[in-house]
Amino acid sequence: MATTGDPHTDLGYRGSVAKVEPYGIEHIPDSERHGKPFNQFTTWTAANLTLSLLAVGFFPTVLGLSLRVSLLAALVGAGLGACMIGALATMGQRLGVPQQIQARGGLGFYGNFIPVAFVNVFAAVGWAGVNGVFAVQALQQLVDVPFWLGGTALFLIIGALAVWGYNLLHVVNRIATIILVLLFFAITILAMGKADWSYGANPDAAYYMGTFGGFVTAAGYFFAWFLAWSPFASDFARYLPESTSVRKVFGWTTLGNFVPAAWLGCTGILIANFAGNYGPVEAIEELAGGWGWLAMLTLVFACIPTNALTVYGGALSILTLRIPVPRHIGAAIITAIALVAGIVLHDNIYTLFYDFLLLSAYFIAPFVTVLVLDYWVGGRRDATRIGELFDPRRAVEWGFVAWIGGGLASIPFWMWTRYTGPVAAANPTWGDWSYVAGALVAAVLYLCLSRLPALSTLLGFNQRTADSAPEAEDAVA
Repeated sequence: MATTGDPHTDLGYRGSVAKVEPYGIEHIPDSERHGKPFNQFTTWTAANLTLSLLAVGFFPTVLGLSLRVSLLAALVGAGLGACMIGALATMGQRLGVPQQIQARGGLGFYGNFIPVAFVNVFAAVGWAGVNGVFAVQALQQLVDVPFWLGGTALFLIIGALAVWGYNLLHVVNRIATIILVLLFFAITILAMGKADWSYGANPDAAYYMGTFGGFVTAAGYFFAWFLAWSPFASDFARYLPESTSVRKVFGWTTLGNFVPAAWLGCTGILIANFAGNYGPVEAIEELAGGWGWLAMLTLVFACIPTNALTVYGGALSILTLRIPVPRHIGAAIITAIALVAGIVLHDNIYTLFYDFLLLSAYFIAPFVTVLVLDYWVGGRRDATRIGELFDPRRAVEWGFVAWIGGGLASIPFWMWTRYTGPVAAANPTWGDWSYVAGALVAAVLYLCLSRLPALSTLLGFNQRTADSAPEAEDAVA
């Protein structure tokens, strides 16, 4: 049986779509590395062509921003977020391990447990549930079906794709990209024809905070979308050959995220302006008129590729927590929990979507900061150090302290419906700077603390005898 710390185990997977993926969180050996950088474009394009992203475009309208400022915020937030995902994907291609395992470098073997449990597993379940609710709502516009039944049918398909694994996901997303581009193009043309291209700021909007604060907050919403993807960014590039051009991996991944995000984000902004009291699903059906059935099918189908990737990443997160199940069982667990969450919470989905988007992003921002700094500054890009990621003696490292510090530092800046931090409350026209505050504090703490002796050494974890040295984790298939 392969072990996660063994870089030489070859299970004969390669580019086969007929085989269930046999690897889990272990390092992918060179003989199994395959694929082309362009595959990152189609994988991420299909993942982002979804109703949830279009719904993010409704938020600038609630902030009372003018059309021009709203569109600019979408482009800036999407641009920054897409570049972040592109950079994280290159880390997977370089190291050949999932993003969650890479985080062990900065946070430690066990220090990584809390952020993975909250940031990764929570995000996977939450996003799969949210996407599923939107899709079932669209399905219910087509057929009279109970929510639980429609959700179960949809999640069975999603779960099957996630169970089958990496190669099938890439193939499905290549096909889905073509279909979804055509279908969303039609929706965009309809939206452009009905849009008010001259609307200005609306000081009477529910959450109006002025142009500057509104712009910062709206751009943050789109950036938060990519923060939600960031714990899984490397997962879909880790099979690429190590010799693959880093520039091409970064470029195609960035384009695969920016193009659909900017496109659907701007389309959502146009639709939100004339949607009135309609939610995204109802507004699109009304917009499509006699073609409403096709628009609803688009929204249902769009859920499948994005949720399959989300569930897949969630399954790897379960394995990172050392829960003793194979990867395919982990995928089934995430699928089942997400389905139940969607069934229970679907009646208040739009408020929960907003709350979930922001809350998860507040804690992911410092997590990603530590991850990136450990790679570029802490020397984690050195492939000869991969074994450290599977060494439980590196129990807790300074990155964990930096993550906690960054998360706490962001709280005074929160602009959340359930809590407004004191700095945000005193300066409402500033907008939501919580991501920036959390990332900056995490960066400063990491850069300062990483100069000290390893935290695991100071705490005595590295003083174990050779008999207790790095235990090999069982492979999960």
